[in-house]
Amino acid sequence: MFPNNKVCDVSIDIPPQGDSECFDDDGRPRRSGTLWTASAHITTAVIGSGVLSLAWAIAQLGWIAGPVALLLFSWVTYYTSTLLSDCYRNNDPDTGKRNYTYMDAVKSNLGGAKVKICGVVQYLNLVGSAIGYTIAASISMMAIKRSNCFHKSGGKDPCHINSNPYMIAFGIMQIVLSQIPNFDQLCWLSIVAAVMSFTYSTIGLGLGIAKVAETGTIMGSMTGISIGSVTETQKMWRRFQALGNIAFAYSFSLILLEIQDTIRSPPSEAKTMKKATIISVAVSTVFYMLCGCMGYAAFGDLAPGNLLTGFGFYNPYWLLDIANVAIVVHLVGGYQVFCQPFFAFVEKAAAEKYPDSNFITREIRVRVPCFCHCNINLFRSVWRTAFVIVATLISMLLPFFNDVVGLLGALGFWPLTIYFPIEMYIEQKRIRKWSKRWICLQILSVVCLIITISSAAGSIAGVILDLKSFKPFKTSY
Repeated sequence: MFPNNKVCDVSIDIPPQGDSECFDDDGRPRRSGTLWTASAHITTAVIGSGVLSLAWAIAQLGWIAGPVALLLFSWVTYYTSTLLSDCYRNNDPDTGKRNYTYMDAVKSNLGGAKVKICGVVQYLNLVGSAIGYTIAASISMMAIKRSNCFHKSGGKDPCHINSNPYMIAFGIMQIVLSQIPNFDQLCWLSIVAAVMSFTYSTIGLGLGIAKVAETGTIMGSMTGISIGSVTETQKMWRRFQALGNIAFAYSFSLILLEIQDTIRSPPSEAKTMKKATIISVAVSTVFYMLCGCMGYAAFGDLAPGNLLTGFGFYNPYWLLDIANVAIVVHLVGGYQVFCQPFFAFVEKAAAEKYPDSNFITREIRVRVPCFCHCNINLFRSVWRTAFVIVATLISMLLPFFNDVVGLLGALGFWPLTIYFPIEMYIEQKRIRKWSKRWICLQILSVVCLIITISSAAGSIAGVILDLKSFKPFKTSY
């Protein structure tokens, strides 16, 4: 809604003089995002499929290192996110030039080769997230089928199911939703997805509590999975991989500025974004601690890689079905939240390179029966459809949920959550080299780099192990 309920024609390229009620200071249609829509976007990005692997991650680290790692990652993510949110505008938080994307911020503050490096890392991570979400969604869809099969056979039938049809079904859903033109029109999908994430997290938590109450025993140990269940070498690699899984569970910095660009002002976008970040990270951390710790307490060393689909739980099967439906709905929204910035980047680059191409720039206005008029762009439709198809095919080739999750978390965590926010903040605030604050920020960056390298190594080792028994397009669960 615009001020005074004024109806604005935002289809024009140049705002009329004095029509400030309809347009922001950069000449774009007035942004309508709020604290709560930003919180919904972040929650959709944060409480994703990563929460389901946290019981397994804590099982590798133990009762001391596991919760400590969760708390540390949450604090680091919040702190660096506040640094990054200050980089949305240059110089002045209220009137400075806007940086619409992560790459724009890096270009304004750092420049040079770092812009290209940032772009490659960010967009590879966004593509990787699409692949990870496709894998996770197919596993949840299969879990619904398997839980019903187990129920009917009384647990006698192993109920092996091929994952390919479910990945294809998820891909078809994404082809349709990918036609949503931009991030600002995703708020309804993010709100639904956020509700779904709380739904399945609460069910997972409840089942964990019920399991502990049933057995009367809190499983697990202070040092994590015991030697014997795995070798010492495997335990080391698994610990590194667990850190990657936790990092992935907090990965939203790569789309933070894109979310911030949907927020209306005043107050300043950075002020609203910082509030949205602390709300989302705090709520997410509480859920992570509860779900991860209760899952570990229920299963100990046997904690499954995916709490709701690893069949640590069999009953009540209908509740598991509800949880897995909620996961799928959430992942449908999460996929779009992560892919829209990548879609926008490619389409902007194409329009700048071929400004006279009707195929790329022309918007065709059509009427959708029972809905309203909408704009269709031929390039957008073809390119986004092709992207979803390729991402789905790659998911069918690499259906290793835990290892893919760990690798994605490792690859994106240090550069996007730590390095670039710190470097941009230092540049923007003109922090003197070798000052106390500069040294503290660099120590934080180096420590997180070491964690990133270790967790990437652990995840790669896991993928190599998986590939030994892997047959392309023939994976079943």
